Amino acid sequence: MWSVVSAGELPARERFDWFADLVSREVMPTALSVERPADFQAEAAVLDLKTVRVARFSFSPLRSRRTPALIRRGDPEQYQLGLMRRGATVLSQHRNDCSVGAGDLVFWDTSRPSDAAMPTDAGPVQLTMLQLPRDVLPLRTRRIDRLLASRIPGGHGLGAVLAAFLASLEGHAGQCAPEDLPRLGSVVVDLAAACLAQNLDAEEQLPVEARARALLQRIHAFVDAHLGDPDLTPAAVAAAHHISVRTLHQLFQAHGDGETVRARVRRRRLERCRDDLARPGLPVQAVAARWGFSGPAVFSRAFREAYGLSPSEYRALSVKEARAGRTADRATAS
Repeated sequence: MWSVVSAGELPARERFDWFADLVSREVMPTALSVERPADFQAEAAVLDLKTVRVARFSFSPLRSRRTPALIRRGDPEQYQLGLMRRGATVLSQHRNDCSVGAGDLVFWDTSRPSDAAMPTDAGPVQLTMLQLPRDVLPLRTRRIDRLLASRIPGGHGLGAVLAAFLASLEGHAGQCAPEDLPRLGSVVVDLAAACLAQNLDAEEQLPVEARARALLQRIHAFVDAHLGDPDLTPAAVAAAHHISVRTLHQLFQAHGDGETVRARVRRRRLERCRDDLARPGLPVQAVAARWGFSGPAVFSRAFREAYGLSPSEYRALSVKEARAGRTADRATAS
C-alpha cells in the first residue's frame, strides 16, 4: 500500500531538483536549498488512509523555507505532524522556535510561513509525517497554535503511543486490505488529536469516542510493553490506566474488533514467541518464559492451537526454509 519513489534511480545532478519538485507537488510549495546538491540522496513513500496521509521521507540535510508568496501559490490547508526518526531539525513558525532530534515529534501549519534547517553534522534525515486536514482535529485553532514549532517528546505519554503506531504502520500497513485503511486513518487522527490535547492540557475538548479510541491504543501499547510479565491480567491492565475492569472490558467490546483483553494478550505473546522461534537461539522453554507463559505445556498447547504446529516443529520448519533461501541466494549469485 506504500507508494515508494527514490532519487537513486536518477543521475546525481538531477536528484535534488527531483526531490524539490516532489515536495512542492505532494506536500506543499517550499523553497529547498542544500549545500552539496551533487551528493544529495532522497527517498519518499506515501500511504493514503483516506482521512489522512502518511508520508515517509529519507533525505540529505537541507533547508526548507515556506514564504507568504509560496503559501499564495499553493496551500493544502493542513496541520502537519512529523516524527523525526533520524537526524535533527530547527524549526521556526508563528514566533516559536524549537530544536528536534531523533524520537521527537514536531507540529506545524502549512498556512503560515516557516523556516526549517537540518544541520549536516546530525547526518541524514528520516522523517515520518502526518498530513492532517485542518477540520479533522477537534481542537480550537487559537489553542492549537500554541504548539506550532514546539518539540513534543516522543518517548513517553501519548507521544510515545503515536510514535509506536506510526512505526507499526511502516512495518505492517502494506499487508492490510484496502477496506482496513480508513479505519487506520481514524486511529491515526484520534492518536494525533489526543497527543496534541495532552500537550495542551485540553483533553476535555476531544469527543468521547476519540478519547476512548486513544485510550485503547494506550492500553495496546502498555500490553505490548509488558508481555513478559506473567501477571499481565485484565485487572493489572485496568489498574495501570486507572479504570475499572468492567470499563476495560466495555472498551474492548466497543472498539476492540471483538477481541477480549485476554485474547489480545495471548495473541501478542504468541506472535512474539513465533518471531523468536524463527531464529535459532533460545530453547523453546526459555522462549515461553520470556513472553509470560506459565509453563511449556501451556505454551505448546496454545501455539499449536494458533498455528497448527508445535513450537519445535515450527522452529525446525523455519530453519529449513531459511537454509533453502540461503542456498537459492548463493545459486543466484553464482
